[in-house]
Amino acid sequence: MRTGFPLTQLTLTALPGIPSVQPGDDLARLIAASLESADLALNSGDVLVITSKLVSKAEGRFVDLRTVTPSPRAVEVAAAADKDPRIVELILRESTGISRVRPGVLIVRHRLGFTLANAGIDQSNVGRNDGEWVLLLPEDPDASAYRLRQDIGELTGALPGIVISDSHGRPFRLGTVGAAIGLAGFLALRDLRGKTDLFGRALHVTITGLGDELAAAAGLLSGQAAEGLPVVLVRGAVLPEGDGRAADLVRPLEQDLYR
Repeated sequence: MRTGFPLTQLTLTALPGIPSVQPGDDLARLIAASLESADLALNSGDVLVITSKLVSKAEGRFVDLRTVTPSPRAVEVAAAADKDPRIVELILRESTGISRVRPGVLIVRHRLGFTLANAGIDQSNVGRNDGEWVLLLPEDPDASAYRLRQDIGELTGALPGIVISDSHGRPFRLGTVGAAIGLAGFLALRDLRGKTDLFGRALHVTITGLGDELAAAAGLLSGQAAEGLPVVLVRGAVLPEGDGRAADLVRPLEQDLYR
């Protein structure tokens, strides 16, 4: 039935055939090849949401736990958190402070500014079979997003927005959701202050975390387990123009009421 209203639509497409990535692999070429094999051409305004794990693997962010010597502080925290002291040592190296520690839980403020469990260090889907390897987050996800945007643009002729996503828990809510830890090609925040609602009331405080919204949406396809779909094409999003970074999404310490 025709309604007479324009259709508003957002589409998400998981790119097929992304292989198991190894250190030094050219992610931009792998993504461009996947787009071509799926007969997909990038358009202006498209966004590619790429899991942090894919970027970390290509950047060689693997650590062999057998090479890690825990500090006395790591041993102390590991006992309180009931965790491997070697992993806790890496967590402390990647962090600027501990937010919460309980048996089975270690929440830290990452050196990149955001707060999350275990500094984002992961042992799942690492791809090394002996169980002694872990994967750190990318060294500089915003810089990685910028490079991927430029490289994919050169290969495809279209400059996409890029979001590098990671799975984060949330205070007072169960379950993890996708969050943007790297971003390029548009503003990470959509500032609606000064706009009006449906009834003409002016908005005074409304700022939406667009980067996180896109990461969470893509997570519906990328998943958390054995899906093997680390790159999602998002088409139809309204992107505010500007030179944004995922770092813009981090609440400044002086505004953090729960620290």
